[in-house]
Amino acid sequence: MRVDEVMTTDVVTVAPETTLKEVAALLSGRRISGVPVCDADGRVLGVVTEADILWKELGLGPGRGVLERLLERAYGEDTRVGARTAGEAMSAPPITVAPDAPVAHAAELMIEHGVNRLPVVAGDTLVGIVARADLVRAFTRSDEEIAREIGDDVLLRTLWVDPDSVSLAVVDGDVTIAGEVENRTTAELVEAYVRRVPGVVSVISRLTWRIDDRSRRVAAGTARLPHRV
Repeated sequence: MRVDEVMTTDVVTVAPETTLKEVAALLSGRRISGVPVCDADGRVLGVVTEADILWKELGLGPGRGVLERLLERAYGEDTRVGARTAGEAMSAPPITVAPDAPVAHAAELMIEHGVNRLPVVAGDTLVGIVARADLVRAFTRSDEEIAREIGDDVLLRTLWVDPDSVSLAVVDGDVTIAGEVENRTTAELVEAYVRRVPGVVSVISRLTWRIDDRSRRVAAGTARLPHRV
């Protein structure tokens, strides 16, 4: 499953000069937690979120307490606490994803960078936004949809394995796959790719192979090791 199959295309954006008051009203009114910040040409400069605005809650000016000033210095957020516009408060550079990227890649980016949404960019153009909720919805797909993606995308298009050469069963997201493939590497790749299909809960692989190419690789690697004198 690709990002463009789950992303939202009706994207709300703000300009760098948009005030934080306006951003806060927009987030509250639309019931969203963040928006991309774009320049006049539509390029994504960053993302401003509820968390960015919450830094304002630390307060400004000489009336700030010692704890607040320590927090600012500890997190390096002096500039963000004093921000007045989206451009000053946004997180930048933005973490983006391509529309044809696998959903699993979007999930990895969100986890790695600790973000809840990703602008979807084709070249320099913003084409959508994908949020964690979109990925969660993808996980609720039916067994039939999961089986179709495994057969068409994983086996046929990605690994060039004839789907008719293996048996595939999906029950409540639990996948069982059996049959014979060309080599051990292919069998291992099938299992690895199937685990990344949205909606898959577990994988039981009973695949066998005609050629144990991993043993050959290990033997070849051992042969290249230098001999000790």
